[in-house]
Amino acid sequence: CLWCASSGRCVEYPVRRVLPRADLCELRSARWGVCWVNFEALIIAMSVVGGTILIMLGVCCCCCCCKKKSKKQALLSVRPDKDEERAAREREKRRVRQEERRAEMKSRHDEIRRKYGTV
Repeated sequence: CLWCASSGRCVEYPVRRVLPRADLCELRSARWGVCWVNFEALIIAMSVVGGTILIMLGVCCCCCCCKKKSKKQALLSVRPDKDEERAAREREKRRVRQEERRAEMKSRHDEIRRKYGTV
């Protein structure tokens, strides 16, 4: 039932439409179901509740995304990726080769010094 306060009559609610037509009853004088529920106030209240739910849903999605991102970054910082591991192995190999070359050069220089008696 749609109660129209301006005309003082109860009409069958037009179920095919969300809002009643203006020629049937003005929106500010339309009452829905029971006589004390103003249709205009009901629409505003439902909009506020729906908007609040959408905002809360958006905030929850943002929080979940931030948590996933921080967990992913923490996981990556704990376990280095394969490129970093390969680069570390190559650096270690170069360091070992450099040490070997340095030791070889030192022994060659020592041999030359002994040969010419500059030791």
